[in-house]
Amino acid sequence: MVIGKYRIGLRTLKTAIAVMCCIIFFHITHRGSPMVATLAAVFALREDMSTTMSFGKSRILGNTIGGISGILYYLCLLNLPNQSIGEIFLVPFFVLVTITISIRLKNEKGIIGGVSTLLFLCFSIPKTSSFTYAIDRVIDTFIGTLFAILWNYLIKSPLEDKEETLEEKKEQLAIKKREVASLEEEIDSMEKNIPADTPLD
Repeated sequence: MVIGKYRIGLRTLKTAIAVMCCIIFFHITHRGSPMVATLAAVFALREDMSTTMSFGKSRILGNTIGGISGILYYLCLLNLPNQSIGEIFLVPFFVLVTITISIRLKNEKGIIGGVSTLLFLCFSIPKTSSFTYAIDRVIDTFIGTLFAILWNYLIKSPLEDKEETLEEKKEQLAIKKREVASLEEEIDSMEKNIPADTPLD
């Protein structure tokens, strides 16, 4: 879509729709601010479905690691007499933990999302809130990621359709090649079992 000198791509349009769906969902369910979910939708939505699924899985795993680290940070902070000192030492420690675990799980793509989730929880959760607030924010990231996956599935680019058609043709060709190879083996086997002087006509 072109408006004047500006081109609005399909990915841009899908991102805007995913953000709108997050906002509508949060208004309907009274979940509060949709900020985390909308950010997750923007981060997760990629140029095609396969990339979105791959990035979405990394994002969800990263957010889970960051969310758990954020909840643990919050619980540790509650038990410290001086929360400012605790913040100075605990936040970097849990950043280290989040990155290390992500690397150990071979989820390097989810590191930025995981650390972002952790830092958001560390600095946005009111000190008087319960840890269920942190859990809700982690769930929000799942909601945004799911909307991104949904709209990438519902609206496909012409290039994706061509690529899918091409992949289907390649799969069909591979099946035919296997069938031909199987028939050739069968013919070879039959020919070996036929005496050499036997007429074939």
